[in-house]
Amino acid sequence: MESPVPSVLCDVGALTAGASGGAAVRWKLAESGRQLDANVVHLTAGQRVDAHTEPDLDVLLLVLAGDGTLESAGPNEALAAGGLVWLPHGSRRALVAGAAGLSYLTVHRRRPGMRIGSRPPGAAGPAVG
Repeated sequence: MESPVPSVLCDVGALTAGASGGAAVRWKLAESGRQLDANVVHLTAGQRVDAHTEPDLDVLLLVLAGDGTLESAGPNEALAAGGLVWLPHGSRRALVAGAAGLSYLTVHRRRPGMRIGSRPPGAAGPAVG
């Protein structure tokens, strides 16, 4: 079995330079055998990621370009390029892009995929794991 080899995945500067259009995932970690999930996302001015709660995973968010606001149960936090944010599991949060739009990288533990399995005795519905 071959040992894994580190590799350069993308140029985030090129991904975020002059980003336009609507909200979009500009890049996604897709390498096989990975233990992490990561995405580069761009929101245009005023666009938002509505309030939601991630019950299972902590997420790191690194602002790559632009500006915006992190809304949460605590005080709203201004976001700017270079800002590193911890979003603990169980926290409710929303993101709003500022006048310059907002490009950011998120990284978290990879979720296991759904798999077909046997259902526990007495359980209703399809078996998933």
